[in-house]
Amino acid sequence: MEASSTSLKRLKFGKLKVVRRRLLQRYEHQPFISCLAGFYSCRWKRYQRRRTEPGKCCCKTRECVFFPLLVGAFCFSLVFLYMWGEAKNDYNNFDWYNYGNLGFWFLWSLVLLIVAAILFMYITLLLIGTFLVLGFSITALFILSVLWGDQWKTVRLSFQITAPYLHIGAITIMVLLSWPVALHAIRADKKVVQVIIVGPYLAILLFLFLIPLGMYSPCIREMGTLGPKPALIGHRGAPMLAPENTEMSFQKTIEHGGDGLETDVTISYDGVPFLMHDSTLRRTTNIKEVYPNDTAQNAALFSWDALEELNAGTWFLKDKPFSCMGSLSRADQNQAMNQSIYKLSNFLRLADSQNKLVIFDLYRPPEKHPYRNSWINRTLEVILSESGIRPHLVLWLENDMRSFVQSVAPGFQQTMGSKAPVEDLLMDNIVKLNLAYTEMSSEDIRKYAEANITTNLYVVNEPWLFSLAWCSGAHSVTTNAVHTLKNLSQPLFLMTPQQYNIMWILTDLTSVLLISLIFALHWWRERSFSCCAHDGGPMLESGTYNKFRTELSDMPAVLA
Repeated sequence: MEASSTSLKRLKFGKLKVVRRRLLQRYEHQPFISCLAGFYSCRWKRYQRRRTEPGKCCCKTRECVFFPLLVGAFCFSLVFLYMWGEAKNDYNNFDWYNYGNLGFWFLWSLVLLIVAAILFMYITLLLIGTFLVLGFSITALFILSVLWGDQWKTVRLSFQITAPYLHIGAITIMVLLSWPVALHAIRADKKVVQVIIVGPYLAILLFLFLIPLGMYSPCIREMGTLGPKPALIGHRGAPMLAPENTEMSFQKTIEHGGDGLETDVTISYDGVPFLMHDSTLRRTTNIKEVYPNDTAQNAALFSWDALEELNAGTWFLKDKPFSCMGSLSRADQNQAMNQSIYKLSNFLRLADSQNKLVIFDLYRPPEKHPYRNSWINRTLEVILSESGIRPHLVLWLENDMRSFVQSVAPGFQQTMGSKAPVEDLLMDNIVKLNLAYTEMSSEDIRKYAEANITTNLYVVNEPWLFSLAWCSGAHSVTTNAVHTLKNLSQPLFLMTPQQYNIMWILTDLTSVLLISLIFALHWWRERSFSCCAHDGGPMLESGTYNKFRTELSDMPAVLA
C-alpha cells in the first residue's frame, strides 16, 4: 500500500514537472527568430526551444546564407538613401543635367528619392526583394559616384552637422542588436563560438563609444563665438517663386530681404547683353512655338529683336522646376506668364535702385560672333555708361582681362572663383571668394577672413547646409531659397561643447545599462530553463538530455 502511494506521488510529481515544462515551452519567446520566420513566410508560430539542440544554430543553412545578404542590402540602401537625401540641395542641378541629355524636363531627383525610400522601407520590413534592393542600391551608388562624385563631398559635410545624432542612432541600433547577439552567444556551447559572436559586437560598440573623441562640428561651439548670419544672394533671383533670370524673379528676392542678386550674362548677336543661363533657349523660353527650327541654336546668335518676341515665364508654370515650389497665387501666375528675357542694363538699374550687390557669370560668345573678342569691353560699357550702377555694388567675377577691368573700373569688388594662396589674392586685389559649397572649410574661411577676404558659397538651399555655412563663418551664400533661409534666426543643431558632452555621456551610460540588462536577462532565462529541465535529477549528457526533454514534450497524454 505504501509502495503504491509512493508510486502515485511520483507519477503526479512527474506529471507536474512535465506540465510545467510544457507551459514554459508554450510561453517561451524567441522574438528574433520568430520575426524572421514571420516576415519570410507569414507564419507567425513561435519557434520552440525543443526544436533546437543546445549549442546548435536555430536557423537553417539557407537562412544563414540569406541573412548576410539581407543585412548587406539594408546597409547599401541606407547609405544610398542618406546620400541622396542629403543631396536635396542640388536636385535642381541633377534635373537640369538630365534635361540637357534627354531634351525634356522631369523631376527625376524626386522620383529617385521616392524609389529609394520605398525600397528602404521594403527591406527594413524584411520583405522579399533583397536582391532587387541590393542591386538597385549598388548600381545607383556606382552611377552617381561616376557622374556626380561631388555629392560624396556633400555627405562628408553633412556629417559635420548630423554626426552627433548619427552617433545616438548607431548606439540605439547596437542596443537593439544586443538581443539576438546575447541570445545566440549564451546558447552557444563553445567558448570560441561565444567569442566570435560577442567579440566583434563589443569592438564595434567600443568604437562607437569613443568616436566622439575624434568628432568635429563647427556648430558645437561656445556661446558668443558665432559670427553674423551670412548675407543672402538670390541665385538667378528667386527661382522657386518666379521664372529664373526674369524681372519678377529679382523682385521676389528683393521682397524677401535678399542682400544681393546673382545672374548669368550672354551677349546677343547685335551686342545687347541679356540674362540667360543655358547655352540654348529651349528650357526657359517658348522658342519651340516661335522659332521651331532654331531650338538648338546658341542663345547668343539671336538678335535682341528676336529675343524680345519670346516668353520667358510660361515654362515655369508648366514644368515646375522645383518640387517644393508650392502653389502660386493667381496674381503671381499671371505675372509669371508675362515675363520676358531681361536686359543686363535693366537688371543693374533695379539692383542699384534697391542698393543690392550683383554678381554674374559672363559667357563668352561662340565662334563667328561679332562680339567674340570684345565681350568684356561691351559688358563694361553697359555697366559703367548705360546702367549707372554704383561700382562698389558690382562683384566682378570674370578672370580674363582682370587687370584691364581694375584700371577701367577700380571701384568694382574683385572676386575670385577658386581658392588660391592669400598672397596671390592680395596681389590681384581680390576681396571676395566665390566658391562651391563643397569646398567649404571653416579653417580656410577663417584664414581668408584674417586677410580681409570674405567668402561666398553657392548654391546653398537647404537649412542644414546654410547652418553649416553660418557656423563655418561664411560671409554670404548664393541661394535659390531666400524666402526660406531668411527665417532662420540661428543655425540648426547649434549646441555648446558642454551640452554635447552631457548628451554623449548619457547615451553611452544608458546603452551600457540596457545592454547589460539584456545579456543578464538572457543568461537568467537560460539558467532558469536548465534548472527547471533537470529539477529532481542529475544532469544528463547533451544528446540524452535533448532526447529526454523532446520525448516529454511530445507525450500527448500528459496534459489530457
